[in-house]
Amino acid sequence: MGHRNKTGVSEFLLLEVTEDPELKPLLFILFLCVYLVTILGNLLIILAVSSDSHLHTPMYFFLSNLSFTDICLSTTTIPKMLVNIQAQNQSITYTGCLTQVYFILVFASLESFLLAVMAYDRYVAICRPLRYTVIMNSRLCGLLILLSLFISIVDALMHSLIVLQLTFCTDLDIPLFFCEVVQVIKLACSDTLINNILIYFATSIFGGIPLCGIILSYTRIVSSVLRMPSAGGKYKAFSTCGSHLSVVSLFYGTGLGVYISSALTNSSRNTAVVSMMYTVVPQMMNPFIYSLRNRDMKGALRKLMGKISLLFQECVV
Repeated sequence: MGHRNKTGVSEFLLLEVTEDPELKPLLFILFLCVYLVTILGNLLIILAVSSDSHLHTPMYFFLSNLSFTDICLSTTTIPKMLVNIQAQNQSITYTGCLTQVYFILVFASLESFLLAVMAYDRYVAICRPLRYTVIMNSRLCGLLILLSLFISIVDALMHSLIVLQLTFCTDLDIPLFFCEVVQVIKLACSDTLINNILIYFATSIFGGIPLCGIILSYTRIVSSVLRMPSAGGKYKAFSTCGSHLSVVSLFYGTGLGVYISSALTNSSRNTAVVSMMYTVVPQMMNPFIYSLRNRDMKGALRKLMGKISLLFQECVV
């Protein structure tokens, strides 16, 4: 297809989930179930934390914010994909694509910062236990959330505003199931040097700082735990970090999978599948990881389900 400059772009075309018409209903049901499980699981985490006074601590405050971010990130990608599967139409409007790019950047970046904040919280709890309540006060917790959100919004806004200045070609096929900033920039006919520099800079800074913070926090945690004389104390300390480490491994592991897949394979469909895993699987699995590995969370969820069941019985009667 010719690459003529086209300033009045009206829509992009996303990659089709499958070309087999018999598989489309099954994939629609599969992704719908994944989305509903993600929403329900994270919503239960938020409700359990807010309804149980024993969970009104910094760790669970950050967890509820992480669950809210997971809901938002999944909602940014999956519903549009479900609509395209059902309508058998892969188009997405220019405005819709840029909106999706913006919110994916916001919530993916926010999740990365929240994981770093949660690692710092675990560091203070284990390495500075006597000063934990003084250091991790409500004001600091609120400021950390607001700062993470502010940085994520500014980062996404910079990318989005620069993408708005680009001129696109007639070849508007995006080799993913959703709009992603790097793939959108590749479709531009105008010079994208500034965009690419900004992407590398933002990835290094806004991606590298949270990851370095997590690594530094756990380096100090491991060093502190190994000096504990009691084996029971070591187990208890590591068990409080188990859920968070699992979530961090899942989030950054799938992100690394996207990078390796794009570098080693020429198949756009394989890259698209791995990219979808990055924006779907961690968000769906996070509630299970925290609810199955955390005794307090399991107790809060049982209480919440009991209240919901009682309320439902009263409504039926």
